[in-house]
Amino acid sequence: MLRKAKLALENGVVFTGTAFGADGEIFGEVVFNTSMTGYQEILSDPSYAGQIVTMAYPMIGNVGACSEDMESCRPFVSGFVVRQNSPLTSNFRAQQDLNEFLQQHGVVGIEGIDTRRLVRLLRDQGAMRGVISTTDLSDESLVAKAKNSPTMEGSDWVKRVVTEGRRQWDSALSPWWQAGGVGGATGPAAEAAWGEGERLKVVVLDFGMKWNIARHLRSEGFDVTVMPGTATAEEVLSAGPDGVMLSNGPGDPEPLLYAQQTVRELLGKLPIFGICLGHQILALACGAKTYKLKFGHRGANQPVQHMDTQKIEITAQNHGFAVEEATLPAELRITHRHMNDDTVAGIAHRELPAFSVQYHPEASAGPHDSQYLFGLFREMIVKFKHSACGAGVGG
Repeated sequence: MLRKAKLALENGVVFTGTAFGADGEIFGEVVFNTSMTGYQEILSDPSYAGQIVTMAYPMIGNVGACSEDMESCRPFVSGFVVRQNSPLTSNFRAQQDLNEFLQQHGVVGIEGIDTRRLVRLLRDQGAMRGVISTTDLSDESLVAKAKNSPTMEGSDWVKRVVTEGRRQWDSALSPWWQAGGVGGATGPAAEAAWGEGERLKVVVLDFGMKWNIARHLRSEGFDVTVMPGTATAEEVLSAGPDGVMLSNGPGDPEPLLYAQQTVRELLGKLPIFGICLGHQILALACGAKTYKLKFGHRGANQPVQHMDTQKIEITAQNHGFAVEEATLPAELRITHRHMNDDTVAGIAHRELPAFSVQYHPEASAGPHDSQYLFGLFREMIVKFKHSACGAGVGG
């Protein structure tokens, strides 16, 4: 039996569709993602905490859900919006269909609405607060609830998703990664090769980490320790790492004063590589500022230019905030730019071993153009470790 559901936006627009997944009522910032596939990785990316994700591609769910494709322990999205949830699952790896997956994890979804119209609204007017409900179907009531729901700005979403305690990470990239034709320095073969050479230790500060970051590091030959993003510099150094990775994560980076202080104290002591939220935290720790984008960058088809080589990388991205270029201190230089709007997509310190990118080189899902950055991180660590002063490798 079909269940009715509604999506109401704070600007007064209401969409009526069919419920799928769990019953209930949820609030969040309504955003859109332009990926054609990879919905399970999107659903389980902690960076989407507090957000209602709209898929721009019209048919979603055709490959079902598989435990191997999870990027965290569970879905973190507040709600899910699609034009059509595929009734068929055509993937031999699938363990359940998308509807069952959402029901299992209590995620409220709505299908059957005009997602083209919704995406145009978000693109023109910006991301906005919204509510999906299968219980309250009053337009007036839902719009009022959307207007009164909390905003993303100024809130610490990291503490809502971060895990407690340190843990060792033992799994490398999936064989399916290699089966897909992905070569380069990473993978099980590379991990075996590194096992005979110098193994390095890296601490990942988990602000809402996608698991494929740790998998890449492991396959690059690192012994990986994952620590909560709330850890202090002293706690990080006590693990004896050779380098530090700053992970992705949800929300506004500016309230994360504890993370900025930790990075500030680690700069110059260890090589640092930041991804997405980690990129923003590194910039803030160096004195830059961030700002909220109108509708953000979310998708697996975002073009970025490497300023040193002028080459274009197609990247996976998911962020609603960006580093403000005009506030970059002299010691930071821009290494990458987003080709759609010229925003800062990567930075490097001119004197210290630290760099970061606004996008997701670990992909999953997404293109693999940028996975070379994990190899560069390793090269930076080796150079720092074996240099007399350990400086000058970031510029």
